[in-house]
Amino acid sequence: MASKEEKIKILGINASPRKYGNTFKLLYIALRTAEKYGAATELVHLYDYDIKPCLGCLSDIQHACRYPCVIDDGARVILDKILQADGLIIATPIYWYGPSGHLKNLIDRMTVFENMIFIDGYSWVEGKVAAFIATGSDSGDINTISYLSIVLNSMGFIIPPWALAYHAREGDVLENKNAVLDAANIGKIIVETTHLIRSKKRWYDPSLLNKDEIRKIIEETRIRAQENKEDQYPLRIKQISKLISREELE
Repeated sequence: MASKEEKIKILGINASPRKYGNTFKLLYIALRTAEKYGAATELVHLYDYDIKPCLGCLSDIQHACRYPCVIDDGARVILDKILQADGLIIATPIYWYGPSGHLKNLIDRMTVFENMIFIDGYSWVEGKVAAFIATGSDSGDINTISYLSIVLNSMGFIIPPWALAYHAREGDVLENKNAVLDAANIGKIIVETTHLIRSKKRWYDPSLLNKDEIRKIIEETRIRAQENKEDQYPLRIKQISKLISREELE
């Protein structure tokens, strides 16, 4: 396990207005398991914080969207906690096949981290580890987790294998052994993944297209695509234009 000075910090976000429901239960299991694997954890209830919607600053001025965000509200507290953490576990109820609206507000506000690429040259959350929990009484679990995975990965978070747990049925989630097992494994996996990647400082390279070797690859791609088109296009046109008159084709 990591030494005291290097102790891994995992932040759990309960994006449900209920502090006692199935969302909380799976998140609590994940965090307590992470502690057993040597991590320091913190659980925050998102609905305790006033989080206003994103203003979309970057649509007017790209560099206006930056940490800590022009809006001074409860989101700043959460954003600070995310920066200080090595890993993030987001747990949300399923609201109409997606995450809760309060969580969506926070995610939009997290753009201040990713947009630092245009200011500092890298996303401030790049290399942090993330995992997801979704619960509800009906469908939408995989939709919700897919959305969260894509967005956070686009911000620079690392999504390890098995980084998801879900429960989409009525009843106490603690009676769903598969969901409980998945949640416990999230706690284990997020700590172990952080150990593996701590030595890696940067992943995404915003200057990659300025490198000569990459420019050569792009030009090679252009040439190869044109060669393929010259070889394939006439046959495709012949096949797909059978029901189209010459006048329409021209």
